[in-house]
Amino acid sequence: MMKFRFRRQGADPQREKLKQELFAFHKTVEHGFPNQPSALAFDPELRIMAIGTRSGAVKIYGAPGVEFTGLHRDAATVTQMHFLPGQGRLLTLLDDSSLHLWEVVHHNGCAHLEEALHHQPPSRPGFDGASGLPSLARITVVLLVAAGDLAALGTEGGSVFFLDVPTLTLLEGQTLGPDEVLRSVPDDYRCGKALGPVESLQGHLRDPTKILIGYSRGLLVIWNRAARCADRIFLGNQQLESVCWERSGRTLVSSHSDGSYAVWATDAGDSPTTQPTVATTPYGPFPCKAISKILWRNCASGEHFIVFSGGMPRASYGDRHCVSVLQAETLVTLDFTSRVIDFFTVHSTRPEDEFDEPQALAVLLEEELVVLDLQTPGWPAVPAPYLAPLHSSAITCSAHVANVPAKLWARIVSAGEQQNPQPASGASSWPITGGRNLAQEPTQRGLLLTGHEDGTVRFWDASGVALRPLYKLSTAGLFQTDCEHADSLAQAAEDDWPPFRKVGCFDPYSDDPRLGVQKVALCKYTAQMVVAGTAGQVLVLELSDEPSDQAVGVASVDLLQDREGFTWKGHERLSPRTGPLPWPAGFQPRALVQCLPPAAVTAVTLHAEWGLVAFGTSHGFGLFDYLRRSPVLARCTLHPNDSLAMEGPLSRVKSLKKSLRQSFRRIRKSRVSGKKRLTAASSKLQEANAQLAEQAGPHDVEVTPVQRRIEPRSADDSLSGVVRCLYFADTFLRDAAHHGPTMWAGTNSGSVFAYALEVPAAAANSDRRPERAVEAVLGKEVQLMHRAPVVAVAVLDGRGRPLPEPYEASRDLAQAPDMQGGHAVLIASEEQFKVFTLPKVSAKTKFKLTAHEGCRVRKVALATFASVACEDYAETCLACLTNLGDVHVFSVPGLRPQVHYACIRKEDISGIASCVFTRHGQGFYLISPSEFERFSLSARNITEPLCSLDISWPRDAMRARPQESPKLSQANGTPGVVLGPQSRSGSPDPTRSEGTDTPELPEATLSPTSVDSATSADTTLDTTGDVTVEDVKDFLG
Repeated sequence: MMKFRFRRQGADPQREKLKQELFAFHKTVEHGFPNQPSALAFDPELRIMAIGTRSGAVKIYGAPGVEFTGLHRDAATVTQMHFLPGQGRLLTLLDDSSLHLWEVVHHNGCAHLEEALHHQPPSRPGFDGASGLPSLARITVVLLVAAGDLAALGTEGGSVFFLDVPTLTLLEGQTLGPDEVLRSVPDDYRCGKALGPVESLQGHLRDPTKILIGYSRGLLVIWNRAARCADRIFLGNQQLESVCWERSGRTLVSSHSDGSYAVWATDAGDSPTTQPTVATTPYGPFPCKAISKILWRNCASGEHFIVFSGGMPRASYGDRHCVSVLQAETLVTLDFTSRVIDFFTVHSTRPEDEFDEPQALAVLLEEELVVLDLQTPGWPAVPAPYLAPLHSSAITCSAHVANVPAKLWARIVSAGEQQNPQPASGASSWPITGGRNLAQEPTQRGLLLTGHEDGTVRFWDASGVALRPLYKLSTAGLFQTDCEHADSLAQAAEDDWPPFRKVGCFDPYSDDPRLGVQKVALCKYTAQMVVAGTAGQVLVLELSDEPSDQAVGVASVDLLQDREGFTWKGHERLSPRTGPLPWPAGFQPRALVQCLPPAAVTAVTLHAEWGLVAFGTSHGFGLFDYLRRSPVLARCTLHPNDSLAMEGPLSRVKSLKKSLRQSFRRIRKSRVSGKKRLTAASSKLQEANAQLAEQAGPHDVEVTPVQRRIEPRSADDSLSGVVRCLYFADTFLRDAAHHGPTMWAGTNSGSVFAYALEVPAAAANSDRRPERAVEAVLGKEVQLMHRAPVVAVAVLDGRGRPLPEPYEASRDLAQAPDMQGGHAVLIASEEQFKVFTLPKVSAKTKFKLTAHEGCRVRKVALATFASVACEDYAETCLACLTNLGDVHVFSVPGLRPQVHYACIRKEDISGIASCVFTRHGQGFYLISPSEFERFSLSARNITEPLCSLDISWPRDAMRARPQESPKLSQANGTPGVVLGPQSRSGSPDPTRSEGTDTPELPEATLSPTSVDSATSADTTLDTTGDVTVEDVKDFLG
């Protein structure tokens, strides 16, 4: 049988121009803490900090809003980084011993990070013999000398090479080999033993011709480059880990593998020196772990600081991650919850200053950054304005609230300040303040809410580039858990020695997995919110500016409705505490609703104007009147064969096997039955295509694609009763003449339930308890043909616009909805979008996404897109994320495709599951457990770093700029001009320019794409528990 394809008229040029003014895709900034950090650097002149990661990303931070991101060509670990002071240039060393020079370059007034040069040394003798350059073993340490124009490279073989930094070329004839050093060492110290790798290189602050070299065997040498001889030699016998040269040059301090450190005087006695002036094991006398890094900082008071990492007693505290700070008789052991990567002090580095006078200590850990104020007694931690660990407890859900009123914003900020009171001294301030933020102040405030595994909800300022923590809500205090008992045992076990002090907020261990937050909803006009958890708990909270003591009313809602044959095999419900409980200022619970069975809450919505909250689980949905503290409705959505819903998350292994077995059986069954229906189905399909072609208008875009055949889902699918979405609307449900409150619920089996609500007037106009109860009557029930899960429901008014949020219309904060024309309901399932008229619920428009594109819907949201050409023009569209990671935008209510972009890798299941859209065309998704990638679909509403640095390059460093390459996306997705990196010889690197000459195709045939982040490309999160039958079907084709 022939297949006809109908060619439609071409695209409307005016509409294409309008699309360009409305839509544009950018990955703009990465919020949170870099995943798997591996290196740290600080520029004391520019006051900027750099962090390198295992995936090859380089991130530079200054004042809040000042951020630069780059990505090495090879996904190799960044092992060391060094700033060229004051120049805005950064030298990085990767674990393959390649060196890379990065520059902060200004274009059109804004700065961004570019890789200018790179150098790959020969890996073995004779590898690059034609060039005549010496060969290097693996580089172990790098030291910048002579204001950054020269770099000393220590190697695993014990040699020290010298590199010209502006050109990244090795200097011939200046290499210092271990044999040359051994000539200055006494014969009895040599005794046939090698010096080992170069462990440390240190420069003299006032004399750049002198370098302190530390070898693994323990030998310390002060080498004079000008005279090519050893000025001083210190014969250490313990394996060396780290060395620090004191500011004046008269004192050295070395740390060793046995947990000891030694102080050496450079101006006392003859050379070589055999004994240090001081040698001590701070946590001895029992065997201790190595002190991996040590710093010495002097003060005018004479009480110098010694800061070191490691050195803990091996048997008792060998598993602790510690940094110790010693000043005179004061010793504090900073106890962290993740591994120490590196640390530095913020202190004076001007040669004319006599003392260091450290102001702050910054410690980079594997999961967070901690900064301590060393000028305030007690050395308190300084709150970070960015780089907060989003994953201090694992993120389980997220939500975005746009256009937050100024009054609510101030109250949330005030509650957060009361949680973390600042010391009276004004010296406690963030020390990393380099650069200038050129971005304009945000016109509206945006809140990002993250729910966590430990039962907390964190509020973040997502208005700008820096994601700033505002407030933390904890729900664990309402329930009885074992955490208090565990804490008391831990405190009793702690001794006075070592003097541990717990620092940092990263705590991945949850006291009870049932506390995990699954859904959050916030009403920004009444400061009321709903938090729903893993054990079926639904909390209604209200913001209070004062602490209080109050009891929380508890109500239970049985969603099974006494249905026979079902037994809950999952976890027990959480036991709430009884009696009045103390609550600090902030969000305080007003009511607790417990779903029975206590399954995880899968959907929740709040209508503060009506005083109602709706919630759903895998068993059904309920409606609760929190003003009267009484349940209104409970509806069971379970299918008789839905036994999997009763097992709970603790039976996941059996559930996964069972669902896989069932899916394979359905696939075999569909293939057999499909052969029988092939003839009839193909004729129906062609008939439908013909009808679509006749209905199409003259402005339709392109050739009609041949639709895929979609197999209907079985009614007895496992977890078919899961409630996927809930929605409140004031619309026409009973007849076309009277509108009123309604509630909509969509399930995993393609069912949509619409209830008409009778809300007493007292509940709508005040917060006191009405005398009459709220009533709910089932008005409509829609069953989608293919039983695809319902992802979202939204009601459109007579003008085709979504209804405003509660209180927006009544308080004149938004345009009132059109209640004269006919309303419509948009139902988005995993396979298609469909618009039905109300109150008749007859199909009006649809778009079959799965049939046309071969993908399934994962997330949808209605967003407003403002034009960049006309301030007064905006369109409301439907944004959709698919299981392939693509973002599609459709017009509303016509459901015509506008644009689509490749946003997330289809293998990144966690990123797709975590995506959340905003109301103004932006979005967030997790690229790692600790980072959100922010993207924008709007051509006008873009949040990206716009900043500058005051840098000064030496005159001889000003070289010809390489030719600009086409625009690509940087590591963080920010579009910028990427310069073609040069090799040692200064010629452009051919391997970096591959694929950049591809001609740009028209928008209709090529959707814009973006290079994914380094962290998203290499991070695979554990999502075993989230595998569904739909995922298996997607994988099987």
